[in-house]
Amino acid sequence: MSETRAAQVATQQANNFSLSGGGILVDYSSTSSNGQPRLTYHDHLRNLSFAGADIRTVEVPDIGTIVSVTLAITVDVGSTTFSVLIPHVVVPAPTGSAPVTTEAVTTIHRMPFGPPMSGQREVYNAVRLTGVASHFVF
Repeated sequence: MSETRAAQVATQQANNFSLSGGGILVDYSSTSSNGQPRLTYHDHLRNLSFAGADIRTVEVPDIGTIVSVTLAITVDVGSTTFSVLIPHVVVPAPTGSAPVTTEAVTTIHRMPFGPPMSGQREVYNAVRLTGVASHFVF
């Protein structure tokens, strides 16, 4: 077997990310035992778990995958969302891991009470997250 083929057999795409930074802890798995993605989010205010359709993903060729969840909805005021950039990471097979550094954005979406007002509707707070990417077999 050629060295190139051996390297292809000995690596795989990471599907689990454990990240932290700026007082935020995030665990994201692109799949699980039931085939659905899972994300847990913890900060000083909340400890939340998301699965399936509660997790929004968008593949962006130049960035990786943007994974978003809604942290809070306030009627007539707006919402707060959390988005994390998930890079493409290759890890050693069968259960290897690799260090990861990425970015996350918490967005406050302001919705005016009453008639629409001019001005910026979203406020962003970006934070660097570091951690580990791995591949889990479900």
